[in-house]
Amino acid sequence: MTTMTLPVLPNNVTILIVDDAQDTRNLLTLILSTNGYIVQSEPNGKQAISRIQADPPDLILLDIMMPHMNGFDVCSHLKQNEQTKDIPIIFISAQEDVKNIVKAFYMGGVDYISKPFNTAEILARIEARITMQHRKSSLEKQIEDLDAFAHTVAHDLKGPLSLVTGFSDYLLEIDDLSNKKEVMEVLLHIKEAGHRAVNIIDELLLLSGVQKKKALLSPVDMTAVVHKSQQRLEFMISNHKGKIQIPPRWPTALGYSPWLEEVWVNYISNGLKYGGSPPQLTLGADELANNMIRFWISDNGNGITPTQQESLFLEFERLDQMHAEGYGLGLSIVQRIIHKLGGTVGVESVIGEGSLFYFTLPAAPHALK
Repeated sequence: MTTMTLPVLPNNVTILIVDDAQDTRNLLTLILSTNGYIVQSEPNGKQAISRIQADPPDLILLDIMMPHMNGFDVCSHLKQNEQTKDIPIIFISAQEDVKNIVKAFYMGGVDYISKPFNTAEILARIEARITMQHRKSSLEKQIEDLDAFAHTVAHDLKGPLSLVTGFSDYLLEIDDLSNKKEVMEVLLHIKEAGHRAVNIIDELLLLSGVQKKKALLSPVDMTAVVHKSQQRLEFMISNHKGKIQIPPRWPTALGYSPWLEEVWVNYISNGLKYGGSPPQLTLGADELANNMIRFWISDNGNGITPTQQESLFLEFERLDQMHAEGYGLGLSIVQRIIHKLGGTVGVESVIGEGSLFYFTLPAAPHALK
């Protein structure tokens, strides 16, 4: 899910001016470029349509009265094209005829500005429309994320909760509860499923915190962070009979320890689930030339195909691997955390040779710890 934060206007906002009058194009170009907008212009509708289809602008200032193809015709053409129909169009005209104004809105224009122009009015109207467009795009993305998020969470929680109820029903049906070994095995399955459900809920709470909280970067004691991550996964490590190799010392990076603990929990737990049998994990770090540090974990699993690698860190995507819990939610959170800390995430994998997951962080001054 995304927060509705708007970009600072007018940075990187492109406006296309379509008007057959050179003086008008020059004046609007001067006004808009002086105020930080990227300005393009075309003298007629045909050339404008070609440019818009090749490189859609963020907003169009469109003159109504033009020869050969008037502004209404241009607007109609753009609104019928799926790629250009949502670009906001502000009509401009020297005529203040009510019929033209009404038709401008009827055709799909978002505003109407009369000539001669008032600089303050033009800038205010454009900023308002650009802001509204960004709000609309942010809201659409938020709804899309929420839908994918709800589907993923429901899928992830359904697995462990189904196990809890299933094994509980099994216990209730056992006639002879004196068979302690059988009862203990069932209880262990219930306990493991409970752990999985709690971990998912913890991830949801963390995701909410990452979205809202601004973390101050400071030198990280990665030895302590990894140790805490292992403690949280003690039951899982024991259950999978996992072997984890950790370096004797770590380069010191800038980050936020509570979030990095969650990153390692996700990477290590995925290594335990998808590593070999038993899983053998190796953790390490490399100092890069760009004053960044790459932290990584490698496993002895079957590897991940190039197609799966491409979608691995996408928002709330999941890999369809057997009936195991998917990577999706956890790696989505990992990516958000590391991006917020100024780094990047990635994976290197060859089928049959295992996988290496990594994240980068800025190096702290006087690096090696």
